[in-house]
Amino acid sequence: MNMNLPNLLTVLRVAVIPVVLVLFYLPIEHSRQIATLLYAAACVTDWIDGYLARKWGQTSKFGAFLDPVADKLLVTVTLIMLLDAEVAEGRGRLLAVLVAIIIGREVTISALREWMAELGQRTSVAVGKVGKFKTIFQMVAIGMMLWGIPFYGIPIYKIGFGILFIAAVLTVWSMLLYLKAAWPYMKEDHPL
Repeated sequence: MNMNLPNLLTVLRVAVIPVVLVLFYLPIEHSRQIATLLYAAACVTDWIDGYLARKWGQTSKFGAFLDPVADKLLVTVTLIMLLDAEVAEGRGRLLAVLVAIIIGREVTISALREWMAELGQRTSVAVGKVGKFKTIFQMVAIGMMLWGIPFYGIPIYKIGFGILFIAAVLTVWSMLLYLKAAWPYMKEDHPL
């Protein structure tokens, strides 16, 4: 495996997840805000590593595998942390539904992509514009919710929660688009 800069950025994105997790739960002033800054840096590297890999001709099988795994781990872990914090305060029902939708979609689409790859049709379920918008809304929402406290009087958490609701709608929409693209291959009469 060639550990080029794009792959290193992806590995660092995975490595920052436990740090964000620990900071989120530390009972130290501003630890959640530090966790948010690390989370934001990880989100930015999601774009940078792919851009650099393509620009420099350094795409690799390792990067193609780890990049989506890093994204899913980052989103899943942070959503579960946020849900845990809500439940600890006696809330969280609506957030639980949103988290279930988002994580459920990720599991479904990952399985669908794997199955389509076995059929040699992986490109039939490539990431589309709705999926990219979903990712942007999701990452912004999670970052705002991780921050947690008002910023100059602006209720960052509440705004993030609203954006997460939009992300959940986009999540369902993108999942339906993926399933629609794969549906012809799911029919029993489709030649494999």
